[in-house]
Amino acid sequence: MAPHAHQCSHHAHHHDAGTAGMDDSRRLIFALLIIAGFAVVEIVGALLSGSLALLADAGHMVTDGTAIGLALVARHFAGRSPTAAFPFGQHRAQVLAAFVNGLALFALIAFLLHESFQRFSNPQSIDVPIMLSVAVLGLLANFAAFAVLHRGNSNDVNMRGAILHVIGDILGSVAAIVSAIVILTTGWLAADPLVTLLVCALIARSAWRLVRETSVVLLEGAPEGLDREDIRRHIEAIRHVVNVHDIKVWMLTPEHRQVTMHVQVDDPLFADETLRAVKTTLKAEFSIEQSTIQMETCTVMTRPSEQDTLRFDCPDMPTKRATQTHESERPEVSRLH
Repeated sequence: MAPHAHQCSHHAHHHDAGTAGMDDSRRLIFALLIIAGFAVVEIVGALLSGSLALLADAGHMVTDGTAIGLALVARHFAGRSPTAAFPFGQHRAQVLAAFVNGLALFALIAFLLHESFQRFSNPQSIDVPIMLSVAVLGLLANFAAFAVLHRGNSNDVNMRGAILHVIGDILGSVAAIVSAIVILTTGWLAADPLVTLLVCALIARSAWRLVRETSVVLLEGAPEGLDREDIRRHIEAIRHVVNVHDIKVWMLTPEHRQVTMHVQVDDPLFADETLRAVKTTLKAEFSIEQSTIQMETCTVMTRPSEQDTLRFDCPDMPTKRATQTHESERPEVSRLH
């Protein structure tokens, strides 16, 4: 039976990820306290002032707080060791949480759009001093949360999602400040729902990016920018490799790339040596540390569309390598007499 191989560096990698995860968790907790605390202030300010733009920013901050809370729960599950029921661990919990966050943002957009159009047809008076004061304080709170988060792990989809939320909040606070200044100087009440529409556009951009990226991961799509043909060319350039086929590249999470493939060699005595070279190439050229490689000889090959193993004579070797392996090249093999 053709040999299989699996990458075996889980312990060291898990230890490094855990250390970074603890640091990122503290950042998320601190940002959660800032955002959740001030979201309450903004909601009260929006109700007192009657500003929809301020309510939009408060709603976004509530969603941010929920997002970061889910991210913290996801990090807890992702840190669990693999089990028989979850052989890959629960790393995808963070991806699922980020996907839910993106959907929650779209729900918020729907509510704000409805309220905005209601305000256009039926303008309401606004207490501008309260609106302006709360918007300025909200901007400062969002800057503080951003300062905490942006030093975290930029490869973590949840950390990036949290940062996107906070950036949207910063822009929302700026828009609320501009709206308050316009109403204060001109009395134009339509500026409030108009700015709310702008905030909705900003939220939609972040939400779409988050949902699209996490959907690819959940559907086991290939990492962006990773070309299967490029992988094939690199592997087929390795000595003793005759053919590479059935390449499948996917992601457990964006930072955990996985690959499976079948590698055909010209001499079974060099299968182990070639296997090590294949794994070294995958790690060095494509940052893929976890792989499952099916090694095959020239006389055995499995068609991807069939379950049976077919036997056939070895075809002519490609001109890039010798057609025969000299006895001096063969590794020593014990013989039974």
